[in-house]
Amino acid sequence: MKAILLAGGFGTRLRPLTLNTPKPIVPILDQPFVQHQINLIRTVPEVDEIVLSLNYQPELIEQALSAYETMKPGIRYICEPEPLGTGGAIRYAAGDTSKTVIVFNGDVLSEIKLDEMMALHKKQNAVATIALTPVDNPIAYGLVETDASGNVKRFIEKPEPFDVTTNNINAGVYILEPSTFDRIPPETKYSIERSYFPSLIENNEPFFAYIDSGYWLDIGTPQKYLQAHRDLLDGRCASSLHDAGATGGPIILDGAQVHPTARLEANCFVGHDAIIGRNVYLGEHAVIGRSVTIEPETSVHRSVVWPESQIGSGVCLDGTVIGHRCRIGDCCQLGPEVVLGDDSNISPYTRASET
Repeated sequence: MKAILLAGGFGTRLRPLTLNTPKPIVPILDQPFVQHQINLIRTVPEVDEIVLSLNYQPELIEQALSAYETMKPGIRYICEPEPLGTGGAIRYAAGDTSKTVIVFNGDVLSEIKLDEMMALHKKQNAVATIALTPVDNPIAYGLVETDASGNVKRFIEKPEPFDVTTNNINAGVYILEPSTFDRIPPETKYSIERSYFPSLIENNEPFFAYIDSGYWLDIGTPQKYLQAHRDLLDGRCASSLHDAGATGGPIILDGAQVHPTARLEANCFVGHDAIIGRNVYLGEHAVIGRSVTIEPETSVHRSVVWPESQIGSGVCLDGTVIGHRCRIGDCCQLGPEVVLGDDSNISPYTRASET
């Protein structure tokens, strides 16, 4: 069985963070985001190859994941000659395989039970199975209607309130049989959601839904990116990246130096080789990346600081995301929804907030 990760997106909703860091490798608790999906796929014994379909800054993704390439199954990288859409990317990455294919969208943090989904796919002798997840506000997404037997009947894009007949949405995980790939034109931009799936319905082919009510989050905006860290640190997502609930206190990785006078809440994170200075306060959901330096008397709340940044003394960060190698001057106050791109330099005493 082959697994394909669609990791070619530009991550425009996460800019400026993704100008130099492709969305699949934005750091989640000091590891590339896509590593969570890879770890999840590796729980399926039948998968013997993982293919990453790349387009945007592929060399950076390969470099970030190089430390994991010795693990089994191995990772293979395929770079699209041009953006091919979800369907075109799947066919290009699948090549001439005759094996069943598992597909993951590249921006979803989930704990989907792949073994159960695979069992349903086999039981129904399906040509395609789509994972669905229920959400509280389905109007914000495209809906997927099913019948009582789990057959997929209709996709409703951008529904009006009177169109809402279900709260199940596309969770971005598919199991597909390559016998159906001949309808996808080779090396052509083609949407699996708008063309491939509707063709299955029109032809009355065995196309089933697996409904998973477990954890699911699209991390594609700064707000959702911060939420992912909150959920991980609070144990709502039992991520394979770390065991959030096992430590009983803050997570401090090897090489980090924390001054004895610093105060750290239980649900915060300090990455490898970070330096936390005198009287620093790391509040709830503070995430300090690898090799970050935080000077004395600074407080960090509900914020994520990417690797190699330097935070001055007397700074207050609350609800912010700080990119790689940023320099935050003394006594700055950066409030909710402030997002700084890589290598930003903020003058001392600056105050900024988007709310």
